[in-house]
Amino acid sequence: MSSTSALIGTYFPGLTTKQLQQLEQLEAVYQDWNAKINVISRKDMDQFYIHHVLHSLGIAKVIEFQPGTKVLDIGTGGGFPGIPLAILFPDTHFHLVDSIGKKITVVKEVAKVLQLTNVEAQQARAESLVRKYDFVVSRAVTRMTQFYPWVKGKIKKEDINDYPNGILYLKGGDVNEEMEETGKSYVCYHLEDYFKENFFQTKKVVYMPWEDKR
Repeated sequence: MSSTSALIGTYFPGLTTKQLQQLEQLEAVYQDWNAKINVISRKDMDQFYIHHVLHSLGIAKVIEFQPGTKVLDIGTGGGFPGIPLAILFPDTHFHLVDSIGKKITVVKEVAKVLQLTNVEAQQARAESLVRKYDFVVSRAVTRMTQFYPWVKGKIKKEDINDYPNGILYLKGGDVNEEMEETGKSYVCYHLEDYFKENFFQTKKVVYMPWEDKR
């Protein structure tokens, strides 16, 4: 068993051989693309599986997406958290968007190499999208007061998961002040409760159920 399989398998013991192989492929594919288009800093690349893959999979510690769930990843950058989550949930459809074309080029190529048929990547601004989704995920692209309006009109009314549809936001540091600016209800999950690495001591998943599903 490789160190990658051991690391991911410790926290997600039910993964198939195919899923573990896809996760193991990730680093080499991103290193190759990073040499052409810098989407991940060198410092983060050295800690790729902790800083990017496990961090993205923190959302999977909070919710297990049901088959048929549709997830929008806003400001996906090089494909996080969408790509690792797509490996974990092959029956969930992930729409990864970013306004920067070269980043979406990388996401498309990664999805192709890993044969992730449940990933759709698009260069677009969140505000321009017209489809509806069960959940919107993101890795702290901006303050929630700015992010929230981007999501308006994009959340489905019908819930098919254990949690009501809404936002799942990966965030670091003290989030309470920022979240309270929104005046909306939210729940904060501390990733240090799930992962033992020091990196996760200040990392959280903020879940905000969508109250206005008109």
